[in-house]
Amino acid sequence: MECQTDAFLDKPPTPLFIPAKTGQDVATQILEGELFDFDLEVKPMLEVLVGKTIEQALLEVMEEEELADLRATQYAFEELRNVELAEVQRLEEQERRHREEKERRKQQQWEVMHKHKETSQKIAARAFSQRYLADLLPSVFDSLKEGGYFFDPIERDIELGFLPWLMNEVDKTMEHSMVGRTVLDMLIREVVERRLNTYEQKEDKHPFLKPEDGPGGPGPMRDPTTGDEFQEQRSLPSTEAPYEKLIEEEEEEEDPIGLRRSLGREEQFQGRESWEG
Repeated sequence: MECQTDAFLDKPPTPLFIPAKTGQDVATQILEGELFDFDLEVKPMLEVLVGKTIEQALLEVMEEEELADLRATQYAFEELRNVELAEVQRLEEQERRHREEKERRKQQQWEVMHKHKETSQKIAARAFSQRYLADLLPSVFDSLKEGGYFFDPIERDIELGFLPWLMNEVDKTMEHSMVGRTVLDMLIREVVERRLNTYEQKEDKHPFLKPEDGPGGPGPMRDPTTGDEFQEQRSLPSTEAPYEKLIEEEEEEEDPIGLRRSLGREEQFQGRESWEG
């Protein structure tokens, strides 16, 4: 139960002034009914107490009703305020979304314009660079290609690997050919010198005969083509033919195997010639 102060009351009337007694009373006799009548004196006091109590109760009831009305009014006001706050928040959120959407659209439009401008600049720069580098790139590539920076791997492999090997092999083959030709020339020279010496020796050994003088007078001159020398001279071409054939074969064959074969044939020819001599 709540405690509430009394309502403001009017100031009670000032009591009469009764001066204090002086002196000392020895005794005072009061008989029954002379000084105080309880039933008569207590009735106003009870009326005042009961009235005050009822009045206080009524005031408290009125205050409680007023507080209930205030609470109801406050609850309704709070509900209305909450509704208004929710509406305000909804409107603020809507305004915020509209503002963000507006900023986003502005940002998108700015990005589109920026990209369009950047694309235009790139296209212009690309066209300018293409026009500027149209003559520069071929010259640079040609100079780099001439400097050996750009090359075909197959062609480079052929130049660095195959061609040196081929030239070495060709040099070796030419060297072998020159050696074979030199040896062949020496053999031919030696064979020709031997044949020339042999021919000269045969001419010195079988000179032409003079006419014989017989008993019947000067005899007829013998035809040198009918004697033994003529037979030997006629036999020479048959011995020289294999030699000429041998020379031709030796000129055609330049490898060492052919040289060995030609040397063997020459030895056979020399053995045959010595046997005929």
